[in-house]
Amino acid sequence: MSKLVIVGTVAFDAIETPFGKTDKILGGAATYIGLSASNFDVDSSAVSVVGGDFPQEYLDLLKNRNIDIEGIEIVKEGKTFFWSGKYHNDMNSRDTLATELNVLEHFNPIVPDNYKDSDVVMLGNLHPLVQQGVLNQMTKKPKLAILDTMNFWMDIALDDLLSVIKNVDVITINDEEARQLTGEYSLVVAARKVHEMGPKYVVIKKGEHGALLFHNENVFYAPALPLEEVFDPTGAGDTFAGGFAGYLAKTGDFSFENMKTAVIYGSTLASFCVEKFGTERMQSLTDKEIYKRLDQFKSLTQFDIELN
Repeated sequence: MSKLVIVGTVAFDAIETPFGKTDKILGGAATYIGLSASNFDVDSSAVSVVGGDFPQEYLDLLKNRNIDIEGIEIVKEGKTFFWSGKYHNDMNSRDTLATELNVLEHFNPIVPDNYKDSDVVMLGNLHPLVQQGVLNQMTKKPKLAILDTMNFWMDIALDDLLSVIKNVDVITINDEEARQLTGEYSLVVAARKVHEMGPKYVVIKKGEHGALLFHNENVFYAPALPLEEVFDPTGAGDTFAGGFAGYLAKTGDFSFENMKTAVIYGSTLASFCVEKFGTERMQSLTDKEIYKRLDQFKSLTQFDIELN
């Protein structure tokens, strides 16, 4: 079985959307990535930190999805990272109401010994020095290192971010972040500039408008599946990353052609994530539902045309 290391937050979220609001619920990048990747036959390890206030039932949930939790440090006297946000009516924009770093402020990632030789490393959205710290612990160079980041790190830790970007094979960012990182409005030009920073593959996420995959002169576009309603977009990007990384770890094929399929899997899983608050939908997801939606994606994107 392929091994996958996932680094990111395991956290509490409190979310408000036009459809309702929650108290503190399970959240965090590593949580969404792990639950998404668990739909593939991979042996994954989550590397994160939580406080003594983090419920055992949430840790058990991850364990029951074949996610090794040895790398989740528990600081008993500390509090778990907490984020609260409110989405606007268009569901594309949101206001952050609270961000409490708590135990995350002094997080020093420790990769479990039996995962230090993993073929695939998924570096979820965290400080670039933490992401680099994980890569430094690997006993052999991963066959595929994937990095997710955000504009916050571009604002406060750009040099550290550029340093870790040099050491990864794939970067996943949204369109706004791609433009900020490169200073280019055209996403094609932006992707070319990101290639020059180090990554062989660039994935630019466009939310409800799908995702773009770039490799040298090759470009692939995957639309987002049109949904009747989007209930909560929180974690959709991380769920995409988890599906993308999980599929690649399972297949062990890191070619451009196979990455195209990985993008479709990522988009498919993200389309489920937004249907309920937090991780609720990902916890109940079945293989049958995934394959049915993959078939919908196929119908959405396939057509016959006669070229004269």
